Amino acid sequence: MNENAERPYCFARLEEVFPMGDEGLRHVPERCMPCYCKTECLKQAVENDHGATVKQEMLERAEASGRIGFFERWSKRKALAKAKGGRRG
Repeated sequence: MNENAERPYCFARLEEVFPMGDEGLRHVPERCMPCYCKTECLKQAVENDHGATVKQEMLERAEASGRIGFFERWSKRKALAKAKGGRRG
């Protein structure tokens, strides 16, 4: 992306560029597809503070599907909370 280009108002806003769909999974809206900064925008949306929400959702889905167990999920959630600066158990 050109560093001098202006970013759209929705840049890296998780609920704008990667909202939760009706099926309980996040998706990229059609309006974002032609955007010149889509890739950078999505990366930043998932890497900022709200990105922890996405990672926690992924952990919960992984446990529900049997891909990881309770203790592994607990350990990863604890690491996410520590990285965020908060405490969760």
